[in-house]
Amino acid sequence: MTSTTPTRKQFSLGDARREFVKHPTPWVLLAVTLGGVISWALVGGKGWGDLLVVGIMIAAFPFYEWIIHVMILHWRPKKILGLKIDSLLARKHREHHSDPKQIDLIFIPTQTIFWLIPGTVAISVFAFPSLSSGLTYLAFAGLLGLNYEWIHFLVHTDYKPKRWAYRAVYRNHRNHHFKNEHYWFSVTSSGISDRVLGTFPDPASVPTSPTAKALHAGV
Repeated sequence: MTSTTPTRKQFSLGDARREFVKHPTPWVLLAVTLGGVISWALVGGKGWGDLLVVGIMIAAFPFYEWIIHVMILHWRPKKILGLKIDSLLARKHREHHSDPKQIDLIFIPTQTIFWLIPGTVAISVFAFPSLSSGLTYLAFAGLLGLNYEWIHFLVHTDYKPKRWAYRAVYRNHRNHHFKNEHYWFSVTSSGISDRVLGTFPDPASVPTSPTAKALHAGV
C-alpha cells in the first residue's frame, strides 16, 4: 500500500520525521554515513586532505544535483537504432511530477540505491590518494544524500516553512513542480546552481507550463 502523509493544517516537523523514518532509503544512507565515519576513525583519518575533500564536496554538490536533475531525471526518452532509451530514474521522476504528493515517489528508488552504494564505496576506495580521504568522501556522500532525501521529502509534505532559508528552497522547488519544470532544478540549496547556470528566472516572467505534471507529454 502506498504511504501517504496526513493532510491537515498543522503538519509539524515531528509528523514529518515520523513518516520519514518509515522508509528504507534514509536508513541505508545513514548506515553509509556511519560506516564511513567509523572506518575513517579506525584508519586514523586526519589532515588537511580530508578537510579539502569536504570543502570540495560542499561547493560541488549544488552543481552535481543540478546536472543529475537536468541530464538524468529529466531525460527525454529516445530511440537509438530502434532501441528505446529510458532509464528507471527518468521514468520514476516522471511519475513523481505527475503525483508530487505520493511519498514513495519522493525518495531515491530502492533499485537505484542498491547499485549506487557499491559504486560510491568503490570510488572511495580506489579514486583517492589515501584511504583516509576516500572514507571522508564516503561518509560525507552519505550525509549529503541523507540531507537531500530529508529536504526533498519535507518540501513535498504539508509542513510549511518557517525560516527564510527553507522558505527559499520550498518556494523554488514548488515552482519547479507547479509553475514550470524547465527551471529551478536546485533541491537542497536556495538556488546557487540555478543562478549560475541560468535557470533561475523571476517566476512572474515565466508562463505556467502545461507539462509540469506530465513531463515530455506526447514523447
